[in-house]
Amino acid sequence: MLRCVIARNGAANRPILRLRFDLRPPPHQLSFRQHGETPVEILLTILVVLAALVAYKGIKTVPQGESWTVERFGAYTRLLEPGLSFIVPFVEGIGRKVNIQEVVLDIPEQSVITGDNVSVLVDGIVYYRVLEPAKAAYAVQSMQSALTSLAMTNIRAVIGEMELDATLSGRERINSQLLKTLDGATEPWGVKVSRVEIKKVEPPESLSRAMAMQMTAERERRAAVVRAEGERQAAVTRAEGEKMATVLEAEGEREAAFRAAEARERLAEAEAKATRMVAEAAQGGNAALSYFIAQKYVEAVQALAAAPGKTTLVVPLETAGFAGGIAQALEAMRLPTPSDGAPASPVPPATPRSVPSAGSPFAPPGPR
Repeated sequence: MLRCVIARNGAANRPILRLRFDLRPPPHQLSFRQHGETPVEILLTILVVLAALVAYKGIKTVPQGESWTVERFGAYTRLLEPGLSFIVPFVEGIGRKVNIQEVVLDIPEQSVITGDNVSVLVDGIVYYRVLEPAKAAYAVQSMQSALTSLAMTNIRAVIGEMELDATLSGRERINSQLLKTLDGATEPWGVKVSRVEIKKVEPPESLSRAMAMQMTAERERRAAVVRAEGERQAAVTRAEGEKMATVLEAEGEREAAFRAAEARERLAEAEAKATRMVAEAAQGGNAALSYFIAQKYVEAVQALAAAPGKTTLVVPLETAGFAGGIAQALEAMRLPTPSDGAPASPVPPATPRSVPSAGSPFAPPGPR
């Protein structure tokens, strides 16, 4: 131990500086020895503390979904991927912690003027992902703030070139234009914009009321058109149905008339054939004709007698001879034909009926 001592010279009475080396240990070292600690133990303790500090400063655990930048004396050197990583303590340090997951950025509502000078309120959302963490960390100062400002500016630019009707109905067009513009603008930042969505395009309240009235009128007009079209179609259908019914009815009547004429023709043919057969059997056409006339007469009388209600049939006197002819015709039908081998006997003349007396109810009325 080096000691400095100042002494005075007796003759000259001047101070003299003297250096003295003392090999005795200082008092604090004597206290270490008194507690049983040696310098080696002290050194080991210092090394353990230093190792713990180095491990704390050099071992880094990067969480999933993040990427950290490493800076050496303030300059970017490399990236740390998710997991356990090591850096040089006291020389290297962590610079920026960048989120590499897809981020949803909400674009605040803003007032935008359309191409036809109508003010509308517009907001939206942007989906983006950091592809190059180093560029995202050092190329732009505040990523979300810069991207929000860029999106709002491009929304005003795109909608400002469109009219209100196109803005309300063309959101897909707006989204595609914004996506193309934002993706190209954020490429130098190491960011990929995956989707842009316009959430709301709201016109002023007065314009909204006018649009609602217009929509109501349009719906009423469409309903009237549909109703008129339905009525027209129904009328056409009814007319076609009536036409078809008339055609079918006419065809039915024509078919019925044809069938009736055919039936009458066949009946006439049958009667003619029957007449010929009867004439041949009776060997005389007059008798056959009288037979058929008598048959029709009997059928007519039967029809009159079968009529409902009480009916009084008055037969005139002139029909007496006709009745006799009927009797002769019936008698002729009962005679044998020449084909039987016997000669046909002549038919006796009909006996004339006596004229009823004047008091008879069947007497004809006298002249008045």
